[in-house]
Amino acid sequence: MTGLPDPSTSRAVLIGTAGYRHLAALPAVEANVKDLAAELCDATIWGLPGQHCTTVLDPQHPAELLDPVHRAGEEATDTLLVYFAGHGMRDTATDDLYLALQGSRQNIGYTAVAYQQVRSALRDSRAQRKVVVLDCCFSGRAARTLGPEEEAFAEQAAVEGAYVLTASPRDRAALAPDGERHTAFTGELLRILRDGVHDGPELLDLDTLCRTMEARLRSKNRPLPQSAQERGMGRLRLVRNRARAVAGTPAGPVLDADVRAAMVAAGIGLARSLRAAGRSGDALPVLRLALQERAPDGEGDLLAVQLELSEMLEETGRTREAIEVLEQAFHQVHRFYGPESVQVCRRLAGLLQESGNHIDACVVLEHALDLLEDGSRAPL
Repeated sequence: MTGLPDPSTSRAVLIGTAGYRHLAALPAVEANVKDLAAELCDATIWGLPGQHCTTVLDPQHPAELLDPVHRAGEEATDTLLVYFAGHGMRDTATDDLYLALQGSRQNIGYTAVAYQQVRSALRDSRAQRKVVVLDCCFSGRAARTLGPEEEAFAEQAAVEGAYVLTASPRDRAALAPDGERHTAFTGELLRILRDGVHDGPELLDLDTLCRTMEARLRSKNRPLPQSAQERGMGRLRLVRNRARAVAGTPAGPVLDADVRAAMVAAGIGLARSLRAAGRSGDALPVLRLALQERAPDGEGDLLAVQLELSEMLEETGRTREAIEVLEQAFHQVHRFYGPESVQVCRRLAGLLQESGNHIDACVVLEHALDLLEDGSRAPL
């Protein structure tokens, strides 16, 4: 692929267990999850919409860890990224990997989540590309079960058709250095995302990320990351290289809001052009995407997209869906008084009347009159 994974059809699930009842606490894990989510959603790095990035902190039961992975796997069609930070445990009899929950007990597999269950969820996903990042530590007896096989940890965690990046230090000190906000592995990953790679390409692929992490961790005498991949997944360009960004370019939430606003405006413009060319059917998915990507505080943009979408649905004979869209918009008009609010009421009332629902149509028109009395200048 030539660009980054499509944020609108990609998903990320970031899981971290920081507090334990029977194992050593890993307070840095909470910062790992929160900060990694912020970077992945930053428009100058990947631009994943916030609603497409699920964070799970301190899961107590297997379902709390696995359900979000299954949901994201069903929703994603481009790329699915799953991250876990916390204690990893190995079954002394089978050598299987388990991901620790708050109440997990050392060497007792049924108190944790078998990695095999995560692997199954990934295999069942519709996503074309899958990325797994495991920031796990092993301590006590569980660490001793690894022996010389520790170097093969990434291969053991491999998923068909996926890229797996792992950290498997033997002890807690290597995972979470004292006085540092993040674990060693995730901290280095975050530094690369935030600062970029000065001699790297404009878009950073997974192999470049892994090699850069390895070089930097080696220079600090810290455990080295491991990777396993299939189908050339290491060439997947996942994030933008911040080191190649133009000086002075705004970053963070401001740019993210600008990008969302531009996407909505471009989506409406493209949909109208397609509609004018008699291709309303092609315009519908464009408007649905614009509706999904609008800024959280953009009620005006929301109403504009909903109005356009309802018109096209009506034109294509999908009156019931048009009414549903307008009903959703109607619940927003009390927060945004403007011409679009009155248009929503007028159009919804007309469709309700045509469908024989005269009483609800009158209620909607009464609300439109109230809007006009409250100062709207738009004609009814």
